[in-house]
Amino acid sequence: MLEGDEMGKKSENYLHLADLPLQELITQALELKFQHRGMNFGLCTISNARSGRCSEDCAFCAQSSRHRCDIETYGLRPAAEILDEARRAKEAGAQRFSMVTSGRGLSTEQVENICSIVIAIRENLDIEVCCSLGILSREQLEMLKDAGVSRYHHNIETSEEFFHRICTTHQFHHRIATIQAAQDAGLEVCSGGIIGMGEDIHDRISMAETLSRLQVDSMPLNILVPIKGTRLYGIGMLPVAEIIRTVAIWRIIHPDAALRIAGGRETVLKDLQPVAFMAGADAMLIGGYLTVRGRAVEADLEMVREIEGLWKEMYQR
Repeated sequence: MLEGDEMGKKSENYLHLADLPLQELITQALELKFQHRGMNFGLCTISNARSGRCSEDCAFCAQSSRHRCDIETYGLRPAAEILDEARRAKEAGAQRFSMVTSGRGLSTEQVENICSIVIAIRENLDIEVCCSLGILSREQLEMLKDAGVSRYHHNIETSEEFFHRICTTHQFHHRIATIQAAQDAGLEVCSGGIIGMGEDIHDRISMAETLSRLQVDSMPLNILVPIKGTRLYGIGMLPVAEIIRTVAIWRIIHPDAALRIAGGRETVLKDLQPVAFMAGADAMLIGGYLTVRGRAVEADLEMVREIEGLWKEMYQR
């Protein structure tokens, strides 16, 4: 188990990547993707199962009660609605469906309610079920595992060194402890973060190193789209070259994990989205995000087919 200073400190092993030419990084990253993950391309969808009124003060989040954002707020949605959403995700081509709830965490009774929905999905649909329910205990995570959840999502958000500038209502080690509890419960883990919150490239390297040491199975990389009403509203967006550099570095640091491009890809990368998948990314979230709409699923699926065609041409050579 990784603890304390061992977990988030910057390492000299990868800092040199910040200074390598971008083309060199992209070439290394794509070669590692093919070597370690072949032609794998993962698609997932998330469901905003409970929205708003969160007690935490994460600077980027529209669901924090500390912010005044124009979002819909509601408690846990009815099971029938979530099951129907999972069915639509399956029909759209998603391999994974994740229920996400706002808030620091859930009570055991609330976890039991989630478990009943998980069981219904697993009984009716051939789709992997994931959950993102905040800071939970090992016992609660074991309940999810027993119900049929295969993967738990819990982002570390940023580097340990930068975390205090993003959140003050809980600490970095709380997130690490939840990830390790999920692994101890037998769950796979999906964990990543957000770039473009004012951190530098060394923070992004530090974050990737932490995820590698944790041996997470999937790394979602979100690109900040500042939301009006949050503390980060007004911050400038990252240049595309910095985003692609980060994608390549993350693949080099953790070549075995799915590298999932998530929030912000449509808004920030626009027509350059395929470049991220030439730089080592091999998964993405489709169908929209928690409080931000995505683009049409059909457009995403067409892009996936084009990327897979390029990969096949390159991989076979």
